[in-house]
Amino acid sequence: MIVTLPPDLIAKFEKALSRAGTREIGGVLVGEHVADEEFRVVDLSVQHSGGTDSCFVRHPEKHRRFMRRFFRRTGTDYARFNYLGEWHSHPLYLAVPSATDLTQMQLIVEEGANAPLFAVLLIVRLDGSERIELSATAFAPGSVPIQIEIGIQPRPDDDPTIPAPWITWRWSRPDWWRKKDVNRRKD
Repeated sequence: MIVTLPPDLIAKFEKALSRAGTREIGGVLVGEHVADEEFRVVDLSVQHSGGTDSCFVRHPEKHRRFMRRFFRRTGTDYARFNYLGEWHSHPLYLAVPSATDLTQMQLIVEEGANAPLFAVLLIVRLDGSERIELSATAFAPGSVPIQIEIGIQPRPDDDPTIPAPWITWRWSRPDWWRKKDVNRRKD
């Protein structure tokens, strides 16, 4: 299995990690199924709370809105675009999963009727020169976790997963409130 990330998400990781300092942060990864055993991370959520210098606890309620927006953007094409996994940082430790990380991720893929068929865990950190280090591990029910290959690849030109820019406009009548305000004194 190979997982690719676009450069803009690497920059998003770097910004979030720099802001968090020595506190662990994390979130959810969503991706696109590109080909057999090939997935592309297309977006990620960032949860700044819930972490200490040696622990991160993801709070699912903080990521529901992110997931709803992602599925709306991708036309609810669950076969192509879906939950890919989790990520969190190890700012003071190596960018490899801890025993707790391995146990928690295995529970995600084995627990309940809504468990995913597999999940990826990215562990990220900034090294001493503020460059990103990361590792990726795949989990599947009844299988041992396996380290997987990570690639950096630009987004395709026709990427449907890029969020639409915010639309801003100016109100064309800046004095509209004056005409409606009956309590305003007339000078």
